[in-house]
Amino acid sequence: MAQNPSNQPRIDADEIFDGIRTWCEFETPSDEPEAVNKLVDKVEGDLRALGARIERVDGRDGFGDVLKARSPWGGDGPGILVLSHLDTVHPLGTILKQKFERKGDVVFGPGIYDMKGGAHLAFYAYRHLVRLGRQTKLPITFLYIPEEEVGSPTSREIIEREALKSKYVLVTEPAREGGKIVTARKGVARFVMEIAGRPAHSGARHEDGRSAIKEMAHQILAIEGMTDYSRAITTNVGIVRGGTFCNVVPFHCTAEIDLRIPDQATADEMCAKILALKPHGPDVAVKVTGGLNRPPYGKNAGIASLFDHAKVLAAEIGFELKDVELTGGGSDGNFTAALGVPTLDGLGVDGKGAHTDYEQAYFSSFEPRARLMMRLFETLE
Repeated sequence: MAQNPSNQPRIDADEIFDGIRTWCEFETPSDEPEAVNKLVDKVEGDLRALGARIERVDGRDGFGDVLKARSPWGGDGPGILVLSHLDTVHPLGTILKQKFERKGDVVFGPGIYDMKGGAHLAFYAYRHLVRLGRQTKLPITFLYIPEEEVGSPTSREIIEREALKSKYVLVTEPAREGGKIVTARKGVARFVMEIAGRPAHSGARHEDGRSAIKEMAHQILAIEGMTDYSRAITTNVGIVRGGTFCNVVPFHCTAEIDLRIPDQATADEMCAKILALKPHGPDVAVKVTGGLNRPPYGKNAGIASLFDHAKVLAAEIGFELKDVELTGGGSDGNFTAALGVPTLDGLGVDGKGAHTDYEQAYFSSFEPRARLMMRLFETLE
């Protein structure tokens, strides 16, 4: 591949590393809008300095702001939409326990894999183009989301609106299984189950009570039993709350349920099944609310063509690009792909440990994946 003249700046993995570190040092739990907005301020300032046209939508419902930045070239026609989220699942103070540090090829840090590493890679690729004095055939729009980790409830409308105005969508979620990118994702559904029982003294009048927690235990077994790996269906009861005192028969219990499904027909089937759950025991009430949060999408012709293009670019750079057949993790790419807009996901850093205390990225992935993003910017038309 042709090299840049020696007097031009080169893509520098150490420079990328420093930028990712800076973004990761901003702690950004989804439910801490002021903290998220501090990073939004940083990203906005950096993009504004590069001449990008900025739009910022105030946050609502307890979430941070949505940031949109568009290249000064390319006009207002359809272009490339780059989707990133700045929030993480890690609570404030996590970075004091999980320090940002590098050990050989492994860089540890909360949020580095999911997904500040990838978000910064795309920013870096864009900045590098500007430094080289290059413009792309298509305009580039960046959309930074503040609450993706909880389903993008306040930003979904903006995401879909921008996607419908775009020719391609590039999502900077982390790579999978050794650098693979994502061309198909399961759909995600979320539910809340509420159970009302009857309180009673657990010693003197136990027989008068109706335990909401006991009923919930039966419901949990039923819900977890719906998991069917052969059909790519998983259910998970992730949060349960109930009871008041140990000596009171619990009269209220709630649970939050996560469902992952491979296609729309399965989504319709499983959502109906969960919403139709009935009480197991007498004299208790079961209420289930919720539904499909992120639509599933498969590898259609548009996505396949976009992947093939990226695969050729990767080969020119010097590595083989592969994709996963189907991943269970949801992303904002679910929204854009379901609209029929060619979407390439998982373009972020390679690593592992999303949402864990050992979250990590591989330093060796920074330079080639930033180069791939830059080449996608340059060659899509």
